[in-house]
Amino acid sequence: MSYFFTSESVSEGHPDKIADQISDALLDNFLASDPNSKVACETLVTTGLTVLSGEVKTEAYVDVQNVARKVIKKIGYTKSEYQFDADSCGVISAIHEQSPDINQGVERDSEEEQGAGDQGMMFGYATNETENYMPLALYLSHLLLEELAKLRRENDEIKYLRPDAKAQVTVQYSDSHQPERIEAIVISTQHDDFDEQDHIMLDKISEDMKGILIPRVKNLLPESIQELFDADIKYHINPTGKFVIGGPHGDTGLTGRKIIVDTYGGKGAHGGGAFSGKDPSKVDRSAAYATRHIAKNLVAAGICEEVLVQVSYAIGLADPVGFYVNTYGTSKVDITDGEIAQTIGKIFDMRPSAIIKRLKLKEPIYSETAAYGHMGRESEVKKVSFKSTSGQLIEKEVETFTWEKLDFVDQIKDAFNIEVEIKQL
Repeated sequence: MSYFFTSESVSEGHPDKIADQISDALLDNFLASDPNSKVACETLVTTGLTVLSGEVKTEAYVDVQNVARKVIKKIGYTKSEYQFDADSCGVISAIHEQSPDINQGVERDSEEEQGAGDQGMMFGYATNETENYMPLALYLSHLLLEELAKLRRENDEIKYLRPDAKAQVTVQYSDSHQPERIEAIVISTQHDDFDEQDHIMLDKISEDMKGILIPRVKNLLPESIQELFDADIKYHINPTGKFVIGGPHGDTGLTGRKIIVDTYGGKGAHGGGAFSGKDPSKVDRSAAYATRHIAKNLVAAGICEEVLVQVSYAIGLADPVGFYVNTYGTSKVDITDGEIAQTIGKIFDMRPSAIIKRLKLKEPIYSETAAYGHMGRESEVKKVSFKSTSGQLIEKEVETFTWEKLDFVDQIKDAFNIEVEIKQL
């Protein structure tokens, strides 16, 4: 019998995502001047106020208030009627130096023996149901909100949009776990106050979402996914009604409160550690990227159709204390998942310093990760620039989303001798 799976995403203007973006912008600015910075920055946003807190060990000096205001402005909070705007909101900094008790467990005389910044377990996941190896419901939820934000900035077809929004997609799957159709789409978007009556306002928003946004999103999708949109989709557009009060004025936002949106939309598993505002010595972030890298390359190499990879650490120790692979019965090689894990463990060095080098994680690449998901994005080489407090321009060429590269596929195929051992399905 068919079953349903649902994932959600939130826009860059959602209060929790504002907090994530500010925290990662702070991280990038510290790394731009000092790649060895140790950063754990948390942000709170509420009506008319931004609070920056956390621990930093760095040789850089960053005007953190200015960085926060730039992020808020870029997102689109630029009007006083939002009760939270870049120019007038208060910005308070309570950032202090990192605890030496933590730092002594991380830094070593030999860089290769750098210890994990904390204990914990991290998960990576991949599936072949989409071209970017992400779960379909989350992929569509992200795409809906990315296009909604573009419509807001273009301000030609839809002129009333405000920055805060959420989307949710429910996918119907067959017994063989293949997407069959889209069952439901939920979109809640903040908007200007209309002069008309509420029902006229809601009808207009619903008409625009279904008549402008949905076709725009469908045109970006491969034909196989476009076919999943049928006339029986249940649309729920602003189901609570009026949504004028939003953003930090409607709901206080905090860094790290959207960890499922950031990863796999509830598919696979999550170790519980958030990403934004943390430098790569924190394995919550770097090891989660590394396990995604492994999972994606495993599926792309044809080892399996779906896979979950777990790694776990003890604070201060370099080598993982556990490594686990689950192919959910989709493996195409004639060995156990435990044997797959042993083979993968020989290919990928999972010590923190090795992950950082392999994925180039000391670069200022994190601001882009803080909205619309850390996984499933496209890796690219680009130039970024930062201005120091002395006015000096810092320019760098960086490679983003390195954990999304399919650069280990051939090595994995060789290790598994996949042409010989592939199962006959």
